[in-house]
Formats: sequence, C-alpha cells, structure tokens
Amino acid sequence: MSAVRVLVTGFEPFGGASLNPSQAVVEQLRSTGIQGVELHCVVLPVEFGRAAEVLLDLIDELRPQIAIALGQAEGRTKISLERVAINLDDARIADNAGNQRVDSEIISGGPSAYFSTLPVKDIVNTLDADGVPAEISMTAGTFVCNHVFYAMQHHCVGRDLSSGFIHMPLMEEQASEFPGMPVLPLAQIVVGIERAIRVSAGLN
Repeated sequence: MSAVRVLVTGFEPFGGASLNPSQAVVEQLRSTGIQGVELHCVVLPVEFGRAAEVLLDLIDELRPQIAIALGQAEGRTKISLERVAINLDDARIADNAGNQRVDSEIISGGPSAYFSTLPVKDIVNTLDADGVPAEISMTAGTFVCNHVFYAMQHHCVGRDLSSGFIHMPLMEEQASEFPGMPVLPLAQIVVGIERAIRVSAGLN
C-alpha cells in the first residue's frame, strides 16, 4: 500500500509576534514524519494573495490527496476544525507586507462560502477521545487564514482530494507575549494535528 500524500502548511509569525504555533507544528512534523504518510510541510508568508499563490502552486505541483492549512487563533482554548471559508478579506491589522484589506472579495464573483472537505467531526471525536481539546468552528475569521482557506477550497473544486483549515491556540512559549491568553503545550498541539492527518488519511 502506497503512502498517502499530504500537504500541510503553517504560517510565519505576524502582528509583531516572534512565534507562530502553526510554524512550530509544521517544523516538528517535518522532522518526525508520520508513518504511512508522504508528508510535505511548508511555511507560508502571512501575506494576502502571495500565501494563496504559494499554496495553490504546491497543490498543483505535488498533487496531494490531502491538503491541510494550519494557523494561529489567539484566544481560543481548543484546536479548531474550521468548517466554512467565506469570500471576504476584512483585516483589523495589516499583513506582513503592510497590506490591510477591508471589505474585499477574495475571488471576485465567487461563491459566498465553501465548506471544508476534511472529516471534521471524525477528527474532533478522535481528538476528544485522545484527551486533546478540539472543537468545530464556524468562523475562520477574515484575515490571511480565511483567505488561504477560501482560495484553496475554490481551487480544489472537482479535484480528488480532501482539504481544509485547522486553527490552533497559542502555545506555552507565547505566554509572555500574550499575557492572560489561553495556551496549550506545543507537544499536545502536535499530537492533535498528527491525529487529524491520520484520520483524514484513513489511518486511525
């Protein structure tokens, strides 16, 4: 049986922060791998447009069976399986290139929304059973995370792959930069994302 080809992306730090848990998770997975998975791990720039271009080019080049984009959502207490991406950029801060998009469509004239094609409920149930805090979320925001999620789902219509977005809380190493915000141990987040990949690949 051949390995399942999986593309996983994270983001670089943004908004003046020095770390991003999605980058840390991607780097950890790159070093450890997952048995039965041909894993491709990439860190995306936090830039409207460019992040999506890099991701879509990777999908075309690698032709993965599963594509999962990861991002940081400060204030959340659980790993969040995003269910829906909306066709809207409306940022409260500028991206890392200094671009702040307000009330802009991601794809001009595109559908209002796309749903994740990952098995989100199965993933949440598995993570809950493993003691990893997880939830289904109905909003991926309107910043670069949602931009990438929507662009990916639009690009993957009619293709034979599962794709979606997962947000994660801050990790413990960020506590000093985000005082009072909930955090999770990086090791627990990595376990959660590894389980999510395995469930998506039918390996759990």
